[in-house]
Formats: sequence, C-alpha cells, structure tokens
Amino acid sequence: MSAEDQLIVILCTVPDEATAEKMAKGLLEERLAACVNAIPSVKSFYRWQGKIETDNEIQLLIKTRSKRFDALAAWISANHPYEVPEVVAIPASQVSDAYLAWAVEQTS
Repeated sequence: MSAEDQLIVILCTVPDEATAEKMAKGLLEERLAACVNAIPSVKSFYRWQGKIETDNEIQLLIKTRSKRFDALAAWISANHPYEVPEVVAIPASQVSDAYLAWAVEQTS
C-alpha cells in the first residue's frame, strides 16, 4: 500500500441531521470519501470564545485515502456551517485488502 492510499478516518461533528446528510452526500458526490457514518446524539464539550460550551451534535466518521485529505478538508471548510469545523484524521493501521481496494476505487 502506498502512503497516499493509506486509509484514514476523519472525525467531523455537525449540528443536526440535515447538515450531516448534506455533508455526507456532498463528500461522496465529490469522491472525497468512500463512506460516511453519521452517529447521532453525541454530546460535545469544548471551549469557544473564552467560554465552556456544551452541544448535542452528530459525529461523522469519514473514510478516505490520505491523498484526499487536503481536498476533503478544504471542502468541509467551504461547506460546513461552523466557523472552525472539526477535521481530525486518524490513520487506519490495519484494513482488509478488499475494503481498502473498494475505498481507493470510490475516491479515485
């Protein structure tokens, strides 16, 4: 597996189901992601503009290749309602050959 074909999982929270669907479909249509899972009802705690905030959000798990990270991050920044959206990549240390081949095909 080449470094640019390494599978990564991007974490990105969104405020609601409509935004989750818009983001997921947009990433898939642009071939920036092979798969997006939307996990409902995540409670987020964070500091924003000097205050501690708490929000109910939806966690997106976005599977893609490391080669697509920069384009995916730019797309999220341009299409996300948050001023500073979460875009955190976690490398997948082990992936089945069949799933990786499928993910590469979907993001090519």
